[in-house]
Amino acid sequence: MGVVAEKRSGSGSAEGVGRETRLERTFLGQPPIDAAISTLAAGQHGVLTLAQLRAIGLSASATRGRAASGRLHRIHRGVYALAPPPLLSREGRWMAAVLVCGPGAALSHRSAAALHELRATDRARIDVTVPGRASREHGGIDVHRSKTLMPEDTTEVNRIACTTVARTQLDLAEAINRRALERAYDQAEILEVFDLGALHEQLARNTGRHAIPRVRAILDEHHSGATPTWSELEERFLELTRSARVPEPQINAWITPADGEPAIRVDFIWRAQRLVVETDGHRFHRTRRAFEADRRRDQRLTVAGWRIVRVTWRQLIEDPAGVACLIAGLLV
Repeated sequence: MGVVAEKRSGSGSAEGVGRETRLERTFLGQPPIDAAISTLAAGQHGVLTLAQLRAIGLSASATRGRAASGRLHRIHRGVYALAPPPLLSREGRWMAAVLVCGPGAALSHRSAAALHELRATDRARIDVTVPGRASREHGGIDVHRSKTLMPEDTTEVNRIACTTVARTQLDLAEAINRRALERAYDQAEILEVFDLGALHEQLARNTGRHAIPRVRAILDEHHSGATPTWSELEERFLELTRSARVPEPQINAWITPADGEPAIRVDFIWRAQRLVVETDGHRFHRTRRAFEADRRRDQRLTVAGWRIVRVTWRQLIEDPAGVACLIAGLLV
């Protein structure tokens, strides 16, 4: 057993009233309690619960003392932060909201959509869904009670418990208008997190939700087919070029612009006409960095004398004749 060092805080002075009055024990060679608190908070966006504080050796009275002295800041009942509320990050506020709502709680609806990067939100209130019906209200939190929320409906993003993409898509249908919902569904496809099967499972398990007709209408109109693979995109586009009776392009070919930078691989290329076609499927806009990289590629190719055309999966499905006419015209 290690050597025990003892420290008494605030004893025998008015200044110490309300602060820690118990012995804090630390073992030499191990982090002191302040370091343990900092480490715990760092993994939770700067927030922690009273139960967690007690588990690492800080009593309830010592916690209140730290809060009174400004070393901890109360966010919700039993939830504290190292920084004052105005300085707490968005993720810190989300984490605090989930923690105060108890076991099984998950960020949901508009807040989860923002965490998944499906749709931004500037709402001050935070959406949290809890299993069952019994849950108290908390300031600044919209608590959604659900009997159908199962463990498989929740996940973790950036260390914050939240509803899965499919469950979030269903919940969103009851919180935002149809056009905004369509854009959120499109963004899920762009980020490659749209799972049609998982969403149909949500519809099957939540038959009583009044948003079901809206979700089904959007799926019937825009997402009736399975997510296309790259080979499907390739085959669809090649079929289109054949119907347009134009020469077949090279596929996944490399171009080396004379700019001293690395070669660029493109989806389809007609070298004689210096034409490049990029088919933007569900890989497109996967991340902001990927979006910027695509723009930079296009700029390099343009400077090198290439023409770049981007064709979307939806264009190939909904307007193949228009795409065929465009390609044929560019190859004349």
